[in-house]
Amino acid sequence: MESTLVCQRAARKAVQHISYRSYSIVHDVPRTSAAIPHTAPPTPSPRSVFDEAVNASVPRNTWTRDEISEVYKTPLMDLAYAASTVHRRFHKPGAVQLCTLMNIKTGGCTEDCSYCAQSSRYKTNLTATKLSTVDSVLEAARIAKANGSNRFCMGAAWRDMKGRTRGMKNIVDMVKGVRGMGMEACVTLGMLDKEQAKELKEAGLTAYNHNLDTSREHYPNVISTRSYDERLQTIENVREAGIHVCSGGILGLGEVPQTDHVGLIHSLATLPAHPESFPVNKLVPIKGTPMYGNEPVKLEDIVRCIATARLVMPSTIIRLAAGRISMPESEQMLCFMAGANAVFTGEKMLTTDCNGWDEDKAMFEKWGLSPMQTEASKVVEEPKFAAQSFHALKEGQDVQPTA
Repeated sequence: MESTLVCQRAARKAVQHISYRSYSIVHDVPRTSAAIPHTAPPTPSPRSVFDEAVNASVPRNTWTRDEISEVYKTPLMDLAYAASTVHRRFHKPGAVQLCTLMNIKTGGCTEDCSYCAQSSRYKTNLTATKLSTVDSVLEAARIAKANGSNRFCMGAAWRDMKGRTRGMKNIVDMVKGVRGMGMEACVTLGMLDKEQAKELKEAGLTAYNHNLDTSREHYPNVISTRSYDERLQTIENVREAGIHVCSGGILGLGEVPQTDHVGLIHSLATLPAHPESFPVNKLVPIKGTPMYGNEPVKLEDIVRCIATARLVMPSTIIRLAAGRISMPESEQMLCFMAGANAVFTGEKMLTTDCNGWDEDKAMFEKWGLSPMQTEASKVVEEPKFAAQSFHALKEGQDVQPTA
């Protein structure tokens, strides 16, 4: 019995001794990298160029051609959906600007633009005219305004404005008259120098149209009498004068869409500021011009060009221009859904037929579209500039209209 008790006491002491011993694997085993392996956090995958374009909150002009090409090559359904999403971030959905374009001087142009009926080099059965009178132009503008147009555009078939002092005076009066009606005024007069641009700015001109037409690479196949850089110089002169730039292209000039549409957009998207508007023209083949008989541009290429331009130049107005009359409403709606938000409407578009006001009003009502109203169209009387404004503009100062 005693021996049993002795054994039990000894066992308890042993257990107590063991339980109070400080023993830890963590402290007793040295720390080594092999014992506790280090796992680096996963590297986040970079966002694609397409994702960056879709999520843009401001425009950028640092695009590379490869980046625009990547956007352009996105599957069309995804591309159009993304463009529509971005469009709603930067523009009012369903708002479409109505513009009317009048030819204020027809034909007799010395340029060799191979798509143009107004070139004197081609036999197109077009009769050349002198510059329209100021009164006749303003009457056309009043009719356009009464039919809902808020931008009135005036085009003259000239290479440039050099030596056209009387013509410039009349055009200045036209611009002032259009602006006095509360409409935006746009002109396209060929090449423009810095002084001429400033004169038009003082008249209150809203925008100047000067299209690049196509990519730099394809351009020599279309025109030889005016260089691509001369076009870019006119755009620079207009922008420096404080006039909105309207510049786009013509699709169907025998170009390769995958490269030349990308090149056109790249040229405009990398300017110091994106153009205020980007006209997308579908070639209207004119008998007698070298481009007559070209294979028509495909609808998917038009939609892809519009959608890419919307993603790359999100705040720019994209204008369905020449050739829209050949597009059924369903095709036009695809263009609107992809980011187009302006049209030319009225009796004529320069020398070609145009969708009429009544036709467009019916389309707007059917599809739930509404005329866009812009800040520039809210002017109710022509601006009056201080006498020194021309000098101030030359010195780069901001000049405010006087009361």
